[in-house]
Amino acid sequence: MIELANITKTYTMGTQEVHALRGVDLTINKGEYVAIMGPSGSGKSTLMNIIGCLDTPSNGTYILNDIDVSDMDDDDLARVRNQQIGFIFQQFNLLARTSALKQVALPLTYAGYSRRDRYERAEAMLKSVGLGDRIDHRPDELSGGQQQRVAIARALVTEPSIILADEPTGNLDTASGEEILAILDDMHQQGITIVMVTHATEVAERTERAIRLRDGLVVNGS
Repeated sequence: MIELANITKTYTMGTQEVHALRGVDLTINKGEYVAIMGPSGSGKSTLMNIIGCLDTPSNGTYILNDIDVSDMDDDDLARVRNQQIGFIFQQFNLLARTSALKQVALPLTYAGYSRRDRYERAEAMLKSVGLGDRIDHRPDELSGGQQQRVAIARALVTEPSIILADEPTGNLDTASGEEILAILDDMHQQGITIVMVTHATEVAERTERAIRLRDGLVVNGS
C-alpha cells in the first residue's frame, strides 16, 4: 500500500540546508498497524507529512496504492488526501464554535456529498465511537478524550484506506488514552491500515511493527 524508495527531504533555512530525511526505504502493507519512533529531530514528522501527502520529497519515489504521488501538485495531493487518508492529531484540530456533527461532516463537504448524506454519515460515525449523545456539543463542552473521538470520527467518515495518527494520546490522561488506543485497535481489526507516530514504548508495543528513525534514516523495523 505504501512504498517509499530512497526518499530524501532537504529544507533550506537561511544559508543552511537541513537534511530531514537522508534516503528512506520503507514498505507498509495493506492492513498493517505500524508505529514510527525516534528522538526529536530524527525525521518522524517529515516522514509522516510525506506519507500523508502534506509534503513532497526532494528526491525519491513514493507509491501510494499503486499511484506515484512523488511529484503531484498541491491540487492532486489534496484530492489524494481527501479520498485515501484520514488524520488524527495530538492537538485534535477541532473548530472551536462548531458542533461535533458538523466537525465530522466537514470532510464530506469537500468530497461532494449532499447535506443529508453528510449529516447521516457523520452521526453514524459519532455513534460508532460512543458519542451518539454528544453530536450537538462543541469542543469546549467535551473532555479531551471525547474531543479526540470526534477527531477519529472525522478521520474515518470518508472511509479512508489509511489512518495517520500523530501522537494521538499525547494530550490525554491514562484512562482517556487507553480508550483511544482501544478504538485504534478495533480499527486495525477491521482491516484499516494505521501508521502512528509515538514516543511511548507502551503505545508502540500495541502495533505490529515499530519503525525507528535516527538522523533521517530508518535504523530498524523497515
